[in-house]
Amino acid sequence: MTNGDTTWEQRLDDLWRALDGYTAEAFVAEMDRLVAELQTGSAIGLFERGSAQDSTSHPERAVPLYRAALAAGLSDGRRRRATIQLASSLRSLGDAVESARLLTAELDAPSDELDGAVHGFWR
Repeated sequence: MTNGDTTWEQRLDDLWRALDGYTAEAFVAEMDRLVAELQTGSAIGLFERGSAQDSTSHPERAVPLYRAALAAGLSDGRRRRATIQLASSLRSLGDAVESARLLTAELDAPSDELDGAVHGFWR
């Protein structure tokens, strides 16, 4: 997952920082190229591809990728971010019931920097 002295995660961070400099299609294509460096079915890759779809106004494409990432064993902070982003996408697609179910479960998760996103749903 390295390319010279730049790690895959650093290149991922760089790509996200440059989002506004891409068209939606070009950003998704660049994310797909970056994720192609990971093992097929990588939970991280699925999550990042879902996030790219979500960030380019395609929540309907993001939802199955988030679900696949979670099913593939996404862990740590990415798991919680994926759950929150999945809930947000579902809500925007009209499924507030499942969105609320997902976020209700997150209320019992250990506290972290994403608490505000979870609690914001209920305000």
